[in-house]
Amino acid sequence: MKLSGGVEWALHCCVVLTAATDPVPAARLAQLHDVSPSYLAKQMQALSRAGLVKSIQGKTGGYVLTRAAADITVLDVVQAVDGASPAFVCTEIRQRGPFGTPPQDCTKQCPIARTMGAADAAWRASLQGVSIADLVGDVDRDSGPEALPSIGAWLNAASSPT
Repeated sequence: MKLSGGVEWALHCCVVLTAATDPVPAARLAQLHDVSPSYLAKQMQALSRAGLVKSIQGKTGGYVLTRAAADITVLDVVQAVDGASPAFVCTEIRQRGPFGTPPQDCTKQCPIARTMGAADAAWRASLQGVSIADLVGDVDRDSGPEALPSIGAWLNAASSPT
């Protein structure tokens, strides 16, 4: 299974958005993660199209999560960025070549397609079982409870009037 780099950036953005009290511009998120603003903007647009974040317009605008972090799963983010297509697509190789099985005899999936389908389902179920709130809890345990509030303060400092 190979995911695009955009999934990682999108997940990080969702986690840090939980710490922000105000909308966060994509450029500020890009600065935080040291990534190209245009590249990060694409990931944020994908999250927005999926309804996971919304863009607030105006001078103090930016992105906010559309629902509680506990209600956004890692699978939601993966599918927003990389799509929902299965990792494996059976092309019915068993029907080819000199010993090919006639299509009418292929009444059930072959063992390879069944195995790959089961693996894809297990992978998706695993990601569905982890929320952004779970990741926030992991960050708190791994980096300390002050890490995300510090990031939130830094993110919001750019949008505060001076």
